[in-house]
Amino acid sequence: MIALQQEPLDPGEAEAIALARELNADRLLIDERKGRAVASRLGIKLTGVLGILIVAKRRELITEIKPLIDELIDISRFRVGDELYARVLQDVGE
Repeated sequence: MIALQQEPLDPGEAEAIALARELNADRLLIDERKGRAVASRLGIKLTGVLGILIVAKRRELITEIKPLIDELIDISRFRVGDELYARVLQDVGE
């Protein structure tokens, strides 16, 4: 199991990182802080849910991301800091 400072990763995150390395993936979709830190340290390019939403808006696949982020926050354990939340919305003109 891949670990960061004696704190093991969730098995799913560890497997995703291992698979990304094995397949030499272009990018890994991961949001959890520990997993992102480990993957980054291993040289894996990352994106998260917010990055996917930004790309979708820029490609005009969706019209707004604010309601989607708010729903993620309200109905799941998705967490995003106030500063990042504001920056993402500003970046996409919302």
